[in-house]
This record gives sequence, structure tokens and C-alpha cells, in this order.
Amino acid sequence: MRSTLATLVFALAVGAASGPLWAKPQGGQFDGQWSVQVLTAKGECEKVYRYPIVIQNGAVRYGGPENFAASGSVGANGAIRGSVARDDLRADVTGRLSGNAGAGTWRTTAGCSGNWNAEKRG
Repeated sequence: MRSTLATLVFALAVGAASGPLWAKPQGGQFDGQWSVQVLTAKGECEKVYRYPIVIQNGAVRYGGPENFAASGSVGANGAIRGSVARDDLRADVTGRLSGNAGAGTWRTTAGCSGNWNAEKRG
């Protein structure tokens, strides 16, 4: 369960769910491959892990092999807000990208929470 939560969290850190209150996808400056490091501050999740994320035309998707229900977008100002789900687990993420870096916070339905940081790789 811990590894599922760990993976969930960063299919999270940029697996953003789009909705009427969230920005529409914007292509451009944030498109590319990102490496996201997830740090757990509270809960029984692994303490540190790293995941690949892809942003294409402003739409965010998980770049790894696991199967997650994830979708979302990055606003023109770099704002990220979203959620990712697998089975009965869900993680919510908020944050912002700026240039080639980003940071934010996350929380799972299983009681884990923490911070994330990202860097653009290509």
C-alpha cells in the first residue's frame, strides 16, 4: 500500500484534475518532460520518491508505467491543481511551475501529506 500511495502521489504532483474552477490547458513554456520529487511530511507513505511527468500542450499526464486515473492542466501562470486516483486511493495536489522548476503540496485520502518539487528535463 505504501508504494501505491507513493506512486499515486506523484502521478499526482502534476496529475491535475481539470474542472470549471481550474485553468484551461495552455501550450508552451511548461510543455516537456519533468522530474518530480515527492517528500512525505506526515503519514505512513515512503519518505522520498521521484516520478516522471509529461506536459504536452498544457495537459499533464503521468510518464510512468503504472495505471492511474489522472488528467489535468497547467495554467498560463503555472498554477497546478489536481488529483489522481487508483482503486480507492486519491491524492490532491496544488502548486506552481515557474520557468524550469516548480513546487507545491499534496495530500492523500489515506492521511499522508507533504511537499513536492519539480525540474524540467526536456
